[in-house]
Amino acid sequence: MSAVADEIWGILRGLAASHEEFKAEQKVLQREIKEVNKSIGRLTNRLGEFVEEAVRPSAVRLFRERGIDIYEVQQNVSANRDGEGLEIDLLVVNNEDVVVIECKSNLSIDDVNEQLERLEKVKRLMPRYKDCRILGAVAGMVIPDNVASYAIRKGLYVIGQNGEHLEFRNEESFSVKIW
Repeated sequence: MSAVADEIWGILRGLAASHEEFKAEQKVLQREIKEVNKSIGRLTNRLGEFVEEAVRPSAVRLFRERGIDIYEVQQNVSANRDGEGLEIDLLVVNNEDVVVIECKSNLSIDDVNEQLERLEKVKRLMPRYKDCRILGAVAGMVIPDNVASYAIRKGLYVIGQNGEHLEFRNEESFSVKIW
């Protein structure tokens, strides 16, 4: 072989080795990204649990202040019927009213839309409440003003942080939508 051919083969072997190293590094990077995503998911779930724990004791007080007496507070309620499912963060109940509360660390318009879809399913998937008034609420640590306004226009109670306590973002004159 000529020196040029030897040099070309050397370059090709080096490229092949570099390619294999690159593929190995890419696999390691993909595993690390997967682990980071899992950690972020766990953290997001923990933040959601934190919001639920903050809202749960306040829910009774807040709804009683609005004239809705509460007898039960249920957390992490799920229902499944005919292949359709429903998950509810907090369910506050009396004899006539059922308030379905969705809790988020950072409430978005998509979260509000998902809550509206969830409310449409309650009576169908939880027939024990078929004769009750179903009311909706969203709660969050961070609630942008446009999201709060959107939720209120859609007929939902909005529960947000104000200093050290939670409060409704809805005016006293607010008229909640009944499902």
